[in-house]
Amino acid sequence: MKLSDGFDARRLRPRGSGSWRWRFAAALAALFAGFGVLLAMAGAATLLGRPPALGPLNDSTGAAIVLLLFGLLFLWVGVLGWRLCRRRSRRRNGLSMSPHLMKKRD
Repeated sequence: MKLSDGFDARRLRPRGSGSWRWRFAAALAALFAGFGVLLAMAGAATLLGRPPALGPLNDSTGAAIVLLLFGLLFLWVGVLGWRLCRRRSRRRNGLSMSPHLMKKRD
C-alpha cells in the first residue's frame, strides 16, 4: 500500500493534555514506598538486636514489630499505587485495545 506524500499518522489521534496528575501521584506513591522501606528497616534493626534507630519510639520488641508491619504496609501501598499510576499514565485514550496486545515497555 502506497502512502501519500501529505499523510501524517500523528494527526489522526491528537495527543491530549499532559498527565501531570498521574506523574504527581506516582511520585507520591514512590515516596510512600520509600518511607515504608525506611520504617521496615528501623523495625527490623531493632528486632535483630541493633541499637534503636528511632530512639525511644521503638525500644521494645512490640513497638519494633509494629514499625516493621507499618513499614511493609506503606511499602505495599506505595508499590501498588505507583504501578497503578504508571499504568494509567501510559494508557491511550483513543483506541480500545486489550492491555496484553500493547507493547511491553515497562
